[in-house]
Amino acid sequence: MTHHDAPWTLTSDEYDLDRVLAEAASTSITVIIPAKNEAATIGAVLDAVTHHAGLVNELLVVNDHSNDDTATVADHHGAKVLNLTGPSGKGEAMDAGLDAASSEIVVFLDADVLSTTTDFVPRLIQPLLERADIQLVKGYYERPLHNMPTGGGRVNELAARPILSLLFPGLGEIRQPLAGETAARRSALGAITLEPAYGVEIALLIDVARLYGVHSLAQVDLGVRRHRNRPLEELRAMAVDVLHAALTRHAVQLPPQF
Repeated sequence: MTHHDAPWTLTSDEYDLDRVLAEAASTSITVIIPAKNEAATIGAVLDAVTHHAGLVNELLVVNDHSNDDTATVADHHGAKVLNLTGPSGKGEAMDAGLDAASSEIVVFLDADVLSTTTDFVPRLIQPLLERADIQLVKGYYERPLHNMPTGGGRVNELAARPILSLLFPGLGEIRQPLAGETAARRSALGAITLEPAYGVEIALLIDVARLYGVHSLAQVDLGVRRHRNRPLEELRAMAVDVLHAALTRHAVQLPPQF
């Protein structure tokens, strides 16, 4: 572990479930899962979250205008379902969940991850439980692409990490800045405004680092993350949102259409 002015990295060897469960007993935890048409996967994600009895105090699924059975499946697996009534978007769904959250620690998870394990939440909250100066935690992992062991996370590698390395010293060390697996103190999240759409993850990282310092960030090893890989042409809109959020925070004047 490093304790200088850089993100703290918690490796898989440093994870201690028993210690996390003991320390979490005196802390309230909310898990928020934004979901849009994820009926096929969200049940298994929710089952993984609720595996450790008593760990999670509040489990919220924000149903982002789904036209499948996402809400029904989430309800059957024990989640409280919030229906997003405003504009659709990941940032909008996360913000709606945050408005409803009442715990000291908030964990965000994605609904489409096929490899969510019972250790995702304990791993993500360990740095927050062990160090008072940590405000935000990101997961990192290997991301397979099709039949290859790596190669996923293309927007992460081609847009997010390069711009963070160029414009925001210290944040280039975050391996998965766009990770949907995020944990934070409710107080830190309340001190910023969540960016709409897909710009939410990189903006959250930049805004918390600016408020509390790069040393307030941590990243934890979650192993392998498997999910539905999108065709390349569908990733352009995500990359635009990511770059827009980063550039505007660097005071770059963008044309009005953006």
